[in-house]
Amino acid sequence: MTGSDEDPRVAELRTAVSRLRRELAAHPAEFPDRVIAEDELAALAAMAAHGTPEVPRLRRSLLLVAGAIGSVSALARSLADVRGAVELFGQTPRR
Repeated sequence: MTGSDEDPRVAELRTAVSRLRRELAAHPAEFPDRVIAEDELAALAAMAAHGTPEVPRLRRSLLLVAGAIGSVSALARSLADVRGAVELFGQTPRR
């Protein structure tokens, strides 16, 4: 689904999430919040697959993933890539 009319931010998010999911799946260590990270990465992948996601939901998922795997240094680079992809969507408007 990589058409010329695709939002490049969505493509970047999809790529970053996919990479982190693969690295998490290959990571041998178990840790308490691994399931949370896997679930939220699946949610991020689903959002990226269905057009432009809602920024508040993106940020919530990012926070949950970061909290779940933030201390796993082997995943830090890919986590930073996901964060960068989420930041491409800009700030949420204040109420």
